[in-house]
Amino acid sequence: MIHQTAIIDKSAVIENNVEIGPYAVIGPETIIKSGTKIHGQSVIEYAEIGANCEIFNFSSIGKRPQDLKYNGEKTKVIVGDGTTVRECVTLNRGTAAAGQTIIGKNCLLMACAHIAHDCVLGDNVIVGYGTGIAGHVEVGDNAIFSGNIGIHQFCKIGHSSMISGGAMVTMDIIPFAMAQGDRAVLAGLNLVGMKRKQMKLSEIEEIKNAYRVLFMSKLTLADALIKLEESQSVHVKEITMFIKASQRGIARP
Repeated sequence: MIHQTAIIDKSAVIENNVEIGPYAVIGPETIIKSGTKIHGQSVIEYAEIGANCEIFNFSSIGKRPQDLKYNGEKTKVIVGDGTTVRECVTLNRGTAAAGQTIIGKNCLLMACAHIAHDCVLGDNVIVGYGTGIAGHVEVGDNAIFSGNIGIHQFCKIGHSSMISGGAMVTMDIIPFAMAQGDRAVLAGLNLVGMKRKQMKLSEIEEIKNAYRVLFMSKLTLADALIKLEESQSVHVKEITMFIKASQRGIARP
């Protein structure tokens, strides 16, 4: 059902079974897939909204990026199936650097969160109230952000990690870790998250051992990475590859 007061651009593509509430504005080059509900007074343009999403009131999706280098190039936002965008969330479209801002499937973006241009969020990511994620940030699957967090541009947040409320993150956060503080440091492993994912105890122990080698031994980081190359664990390999690929450097305990 589309409310009679909604404004829909003639270029927009609205699939079947989409609900659009009163005074919502669906702007140019927008695709909204089946089963999605757009609450009243939301603004969406230059975006692809997946199936079975829910976009709450006063959200702004696809407006021009807050980047002085942006020069009007044609870019967009992509929101994966099953994602929920709560009240007053802002998702800016990309710049020429990447061309798009991507939100994965089954994410929850809580009220007043901001996702800037050219970010890539994986699937099942939770972004808490008032959290701001600057441009070009990459977030792995199943990451959890508490409220009022700030993420520096170009940071990488490993999958299955968790960041505590109020943290200011300026360096990369390795997979499976917990981080907190200003500036954010590691505070152990996200054991609750790993258990919720029903990871085997042997897998969790392998990750614990890797954490000890990296951060609790007397080895340099380079030597610790060499030592961990002996591990056959897929998860340990993910951690070591993440660290080797880091350009900003990693947060430590």
